[in-house]
Amino acid sequence: MAAPMSGMGEAPAERLPVNSTSFQKKTRSKLVSIPGTRPSVQNGQLLVSTGVTSLDYLLGGGLAVGTVLLIEEDRYDSYSRMILKYFLAEGVVCRHELFVATAQDNPDDILQELPAPILDDVAVPKAVEQPRLTGEPQDSLDAMKIAWRYQHLPKVQSALASSSRFGHYYDVSKTMEAEIRQAAKCHRFCLPDHVTPSSSAHRLESYSALLKSLQEVIHREGFDLAAPMSKSRNILRVGLHSLGSALWGDDLCCHDKPRHRHALTTFLYGLRALLRSSLSVAVVTLPSHLIQDRALMGSITRLCDNAIALESFKGSERETNPLYKDYHGLLYVRQVPHLNCLASQLPDHKDLAFKLKRKQFSIERLHLPPDLSETVSRVSRGELAGVASACGPSASGTKNLDF
Repeated sequence: MAAPMSGMGEAPAERLPVNSTSFQKKTRSKLVSIPGTRPSVQNGQLLVSTGVTSLDYLLGGGLAVGTVLLIEEDRYDSYSRMILKYFLAEGVVCRHELFVATAQDNPDDILQELPAPILDDVAVPKAVEQPRLTGEPQDSLDAMKIAWRYQHLPKVQSALASSSRFGHYYDVSKTMEAEIRQAAKCHRFCLPDHVTPSSSAHRLESYSALLKSLQEVIHREGFDLAAPMSKSRNILRVGLHSLGSALWGDDLCCHDKPRHRHALTTFLYGLRALLRSSLSVAVVTLPSHLIQDRALMGSITRLCDNAIALESFKGSERETNPLYKDYHGLLYVRQVPHLNCLASQLPDHKDLAFKLKRKQFSIERLHLPPDLSETVSRVSRGELAGVASACGPSASGTKNLDF
């Protein structure tokens, strides 16, 4: 006879819950939350604003962290320097750290010229509606006053703007207050303080000293992604002014066949590798109109993630051309980024121009106005008189020919 089982009358022990499926709820990965940044809607890359809203629109929403923006300077280095100051001013307002490098000028000279932020952020003034005259019919106001061939064409939207707000607006007619500027942490690099100009290897030491100084700042201040995650992370904005010029000891602008033609490209290799592994973003200006070797200039452009070129009308025939009276220069997009995607987003319009208003720098679509002259395709009265006399003997030379 089988032995009685112990605990026959006791309650069964509670069983542990068993997960019978491997399904797990997918949660969205937590992005790094840093003031003054936002993720891209195309590829999820962390973006910062360049300070120019229209330039952010061209770059796909902003400048991606870990990338390099190359600006080919205009001949007088006025507008390229202004975009660099916009980029640094946006960093000051967003409490990002700055790294400014110059070859001759003191970096404080650029920082003291930063534009003042507009507190109320009034970007585009609203158009004032003109009062309608009494007794004038509404139909005559709505009718178009241009030629019939332009009547059914869509209106040209010249402004480059996104539906979502990103970045701040600045007044170029005023400089930033010293209290706001001094609140931001800035690292300065002035070439005469690190390399002696009398050195025989001056052109080789300048770029290596710059890259070494930037690497020390990234590791010391905790911008390296390999460093342990701290409670608060920040962005380092790097501004490098007029690389490749003779002031940096480079001979790219002095000779058709420079001896050290690979010095700048080697530096850009190291710069891009350094930015890829850190929370940093760089804007580099370059006097491309002084570089004679076009193949070398193409290699420099391809080593940067973004590249734009500025062509100023100052000192050219277009400055007095009435067709370009509303603009100060042309802008060309040389390179667009290819980040985390197979195909990059290209600008929807290739004809771009920039202009400096009284308080704001903006980039717009270039379009020429239609010819509104009433004398277009008209013949003079003398020609009509000649036609009338040739049609018949009774026609008078002073009377127009009617059909």
